[in-house]
Amino acid sequence: MTSSVSDLRLVLALDYGGTKHTAAVLAAGGRGWLAHKRVYSPPGADGDYDRATMIRMARELLARVEGQLAAVGVSFGGPVDATSGTVRLSHHVPGWGDTPLRDQLQAEFRAPAAVDNDANVAALGEWKFGAGQGCASLLYVTVSTGIGGGWVLNGHIYNGADGMAGEIGHIVVRPGGAECVCGKRGCLEVEACGTAIARKMREQSTASKVMEPFEVWTGESVARAAQQGDPLAQEVIDDAARMLGTGLGSSINLMNPQRIVLGGGVIKSGERWWRVVRETARAHALPQMRVDIVPAKLGDDAPLWGAVTLGEALL
Repeated sequence: MTSSVSDLRLVLALDYGGTKHTAAVLAAGGRGWLAHKRVYSPPGADGDYDRATMIRMARELLARVEGQLAAVGVSFGGPVDATSGTVRLSHHVPGWGDTPLRDQLQAEFRAPAAVDNDANVAALGEWKFGAGQGCASLLYVTVSTGIGGGWVLNGHIYNGADGMAGEIGHIVVRPGGAECVCGKRGCLEVEACGTAIARKMREQSTASKVMEPFEVWTGESVARAAQQGDPLAQEVIDDAARMLGTGLGSSINLMNPQRIVLGGGVIKSGERWWRVVRETARAHALPQMRVDIVPAKLGDDAPLWGAVTLGEALL
């Protein structure tokens, strides 16, 4: 007997971000979206807004596709207790503390669900579908407005004893450096993310000769200025790259991953940035260890593809 389209088992993939939310639907075992949508959050959005928006968007996508929802995989931009599927908090959006997101979604969609934080889920996505294919061990690091990381070991996310493994953004790389949101000083995040690059450029920009086009500095505009030859911008970009390379070198020494995959907007800072990151990581890693550092392939959809993997594991 041949199966009909309505017999398709569907996986719903959800990515809750700090500034945007994405949902997608595909057939279990498939490799192409049947429906996909991304929306950006307005200023002042809170947890209630996020939850209502994602439910509405998911319902809209499922209505477009014939088939039976079989599982829900979720990426969340903040600390998550993956065992219980509980969101501990969001660093960017109020109203998310101790939210039983997995249970809420299971009640809403009448299908099993799995939830983990975005860096872990993106790591899983890159491992299965992207730049980490074929690797037994992988460290994924996203370098964007912040810095987060996730480990995949033997095909599984490694969460750690408290579900907090992969917090590479809070390795101290410059003792006594800038104050981090976590309360420490000199964390990798506050020294090397896009926000840090912009902050450092603003602090030192009086010496820049390519300031005029970039009255409001961002990590992206600093990278453009560096590529155009501005010496101060190059100094700022180089410093951030060295700090990242230092953190990666320490991670290599600790876990000896087969590959490190870097994602996030800052990785578009140019070949100079990549060269300094790799050279610094190599200088800090033991000579017997591999330093295989590559760009992510899945872009903004890495967490979605990881959510697919979480969902398919429930089938």
